[in-house]
Amino acid sequence: MNARILKTALAAVAVLTLAPPPAQSHDSPTVVASIAPVHSLVSGVMQGVGEPALLVRGGGSPHTYVMRPSDAHALEHADIVFWVGEGLETFLARPLEALAHDATVVRLSDSDDLTLLAFREGGPWEGHAHEEDHHADPHDHDDALHHADAHAHEGEHAHDHEDGHAHDHEDRHGHNGTHAHEDEHAHDHGDDHARPHGATDMHLWLDPMNAVAMVGPIVDALSAADPAHADAYRANGERVVARLTALDEALATDLAPVGDRPYIVFHDAYQYLENRYGLSPAGSITVSPEVRPGAERLYAIRERIRGDAAVCVFAEPQFEPRLLETVVEGTSARVSTLDPLGAALDPGPDLYFDLMAGLGNALRACLSGQT
Repeated sequence: MNARILKTALAAVAVLTLAPPPAQSHDSPTVVASIAPVHSLVSGVMQGVGEPALLVRGGGSPHTYVMRPSDAHALEHADIVFWVGEGLETFLARPLEALAHDATVVRLSDSDDLTLLAFREGGPWEGHAHEEDHHADPHDHDDALHHADAHAHEGEHAHDHEDGHAHDHEDRHGHNGTHAHEDEHAHDHGDDHARPHGATDMHLWLDPMNAVAMVGPIVDALSAADPAHADAYRANGERVVARLTALDEALATDLAPVGDRPYIVFHDAYQYLENRYGLSPAGSITVSPEVRPGAERLYAIRERIRGDAAVCVFAEPQFEPRLLETVVEGTSARVSTLDPLGAALDPGPDLYFDLMAGLGNALRACLSGQT
């Protein structure tokens, strides 16, 4: 199914089988949503009644976002705040306590019927002890990577590299207490980089059935705060669930032909999508999207691309393509982009669906050789 057919199928479900939303009301509660995919689901449930505010816009990261005065003002005056949870929106935990104490705070990671997955660890998903400052010059990585290539020992080096990183992974997470400085550095770059052993992967929204599970608490919270529009919220919720079900079916059909083709992602954000549709990821370049991988890590990924015959390496919008080109140099892998937050999309009820369709289109196109 190509991009045009997928988009047409989803639009048909929304337009032909569902009634239009009610007219806009001016008496809706004041609602704040943390990230664009959550905002999109909330917008769909509120459509025709009100419009939620969005905190993290564009290419901002929920791990390291710095709140603006307008964000603080929105939290102070919010009736309801929707977020995934402190394991994702690290920046929001303290402001919620300090500013939104009068609001109903809905942590969507507590929704019933979610599929919850622990972060992957070890092997291609190991912690990366040699990551460098994310302000470094990308040209430095080219030189360092070529230097690592020239001095690496095939086979034996790769084995030592993985063993060494397994040990470093434990040190960085404070398992033996010997690298406190590295722990502090990791914490500064977001929870992905300092996540505890067995922690839940909080990229929950990348499984449409998890999005379905989140719609219920969204409807319930809005209805409790605004009983006058409870029927509208419920009808809108049913409309959103119908669209999500159609999206899930379209993605399953679209991705089935490429499910066995290995690939590398920029950071380990796509486990829920991969689990839902039976994809075959071969590893990630970095743990945290805010931390630039070092030369040794890039060398190891290049060797993994060669060893696993990875078809594609996927960047993200905020990550410079030059570094990805360096990683795939000398391999047959293609480079494409995945956007887990919808950085380039307009916020609103359609963003979630455009985001997920975009991920499906990018995966299918690259893995099938259409890019």
